[in-house]
Amino acid sequence: MKWVTYRGADGERTGVLSDGEIYAMAPGVALLDLVACGADGLRAAGEDVLRSPTAVVRVDEVTLAAPIPRPPSIRDSLCFLDHMRNCQQAMGGGRVLVDTWYRVPAFYFACPSTVLGPYDDAPAAPGSAWQDFELEIAAIIGATGQDLSVEQAEQSIIGYMIFNDWSARDLQQLEGQLRIGQAKGKDSGVTLGPYLVTPDELHPYRRDGKLSLQVTALVNDTVIGTGSTGAMDWTFGEVISYVSRGVSLQPGDVIGSGTVPTCTLVEHLTQPESFPGWLQDGDVVTLRVEGLGETRQRVCATPPPHPLAPRVNPDVAPEATRVNPAPARVPYTRGLHKVADRVWAWTLPDGGYGWSNAGLVAGEGASLLVDTLFDLALTSEMLDAMQPITDAAPITDALITHSNGDHTHGNQLLDPAVRIFAARGTAEEIAHGRPPEMLTAIQVLDAGPIATKYQRDRFGHFNFSGIKVRNADHTFDRELTIDVGGRRVDLLNLGPAHTAADSVVHVPDAGVLFAGDLLFIGCTPIVWAGPIANWVAACDAMIALDAPIVVPGHGPITDPDGIRAMRGYLVHVAEQSEAAYRKGMSFVEAADTIDLGEYARWLDAERVVANVYQRYRELDPDIPRPESLLVMQAEWAAKRG
Repeated sequence: MKWVTYRGADGERTGVLSDGEIYAMAPGVALLDLVACGADGLRAAGEDVLRSPTAVVRVDEVTLAAPIPRPPSIRDSLCFLDHMRNCQQAMGGGRVLVDTWYRVPAFYFACPSTVLGPYDDAPAAPGSAWQDFELEIAAIIGATGQDLSVEQAEQSIIGYMIFNDWSARDLQQLEGQLRIGQAKGKDSGVTLGPYLVTPDELHPYRRDGKLSLQVTALVNDTVIGTGSTGAMDWTFGEVISYVSRGVSLQPGDVIGSGTVPTCTLVEHLTQPESFPGWLQDGDVVTLRVEGLGETRQRVCATPPPHPLAPRVNPDVAPEATRVNPAPARVPYTRGLHKVADRVWAWTLPDGGYGWSNAGLVAGEGASLLVDTLFDLALTSEMLDAMQPITDAAPITDALITHSNGDHTHGNQLLDPAVRIFAARGTAEEIAHGRPPEMLTAIQVLDAGPIATKYQRDRFGHFNFSGIKVRNADHTFDRELTIDVGGRRVDLLNLGPAHTAADSVVHVPDAGVLFAGDLLFIGCTPIVWAGPIANWVAACDAMIALDAPIVVPGHGPITDPDGIRAMRGYLVHVAEQSEAAYRKGMSFVEAADTIDLGEYARWLDAERVVANVYQRYRELDPDIPRPESLLVMQAEWAAKRG
């Protein structure tokens, strides 16, 4: 039999599904009550209601709830060891499991109060950027029992259903470092349904003591994974026997199987061809299981959680207060600053990772926005501050100076009518870049005792959830002049340097240059693309524009002398790196021993590691790329104190 719970005009009703129709029990009778009567009692109740229903309704005319909307308990196990191998490999840990996985059938407790029906909207976990699903099946306990043998445990199962274990992978990774079990990473929802199917209906699928049901998982109707429940390493009988040790199981208790291998996003994380990105607001997840039916749910966004202030770690020395040492032509404070006639700069001290600048150029009835910011909250704050200006001169155009997220992630907040310009190379990098939410890895993964704190100190202030990439819709190669409300504005691509293409904005009538990340002031530049010689040439080109007011991508507003200072840094690092290379030193040795001289006082001096590596790569294209330049930067900074 297939038992369902549906939502009717008089509340939740229970019934048996047959040929597309539900034969309903009397109001007030819950499936959990019938399950408590045991297998014989459930079968007798089903036979009775098929003969004498209190109502008959079409299943496609009602909304199905979870068959047991409020189970006494939910335990989710891990019966498929290939799922664990795949997850471990995706997170960089290899496929070899520790011996304990082969000795104990793992399980954890899920949250009964967040059970969802098979077609309910599925809320994302608050604060998560890595929402995922897991296709599983569940066994439902039909009789009280304790200290059960494997055979007794199998006999205690009164039915099966689909089980979707909604998972917040970033929260799961973070909380996993506490080593006390699952928490908010597995707390946002468990889908059960659409039916409770009794074991007799599934007998044709039983092989070697296990159900062998073919399964398929889809996101937005694209297949993510397929498999069979017959691939279990631990059977339901073994899991339930283990769970029942010293514990009295109750009718209606739910035991999840764990994920059928490949039927979850995280297993595809390192396979771009099969990883569509983490779930976003509006995505539709469909799970199909032979003999058990189908669930289909839309993911919906949730409000951000209330923040909690971290405790002081007494075992770690606090980081010194970061102050950008460069002189500023305009007060270097967070907010909007007028720098010339109808030209404004938005600055974010201290200019380190993610703390970037942007700009606004206003004409008659129109404005050009130069870049957005690293997350949606920062960009909203900036756009709100600009509103008194943009009410009279709406943003009609925007320029993306380069592809990095701290200059692009807020693009989705611009009006759809805004024309977004970028150099062709910038647009291509954005189109082929990693999804913004992947930056959450820097905030949550354990990178070791030194790098973990470094990464969280640098990137922990930003929220990468909910960001949808909006790329340029107009591209140019080297230069483009546009009219902004009667003002001439020149867009110049001077890259590759910092990235594959790096554009600046020159406003000739105001004497203002927005340099993007071709210019860092008081903080150390980082060469992602190079060559360094091309960046030096870009500095010369910016100096030649002779703009008295220069807005860098990071750091305080400056003038051409600021460009000359950064040019000096690039030349200094390139020369010292090449000298070390000619001496036969490795790039790690060169970075460890380099004399930064006057540039040592700039913020984020540890970026020299990436810059030395870039120069070595120019001298020897076959030099292997290190596993993590960011970790190496953290270690360099720790050595230098």
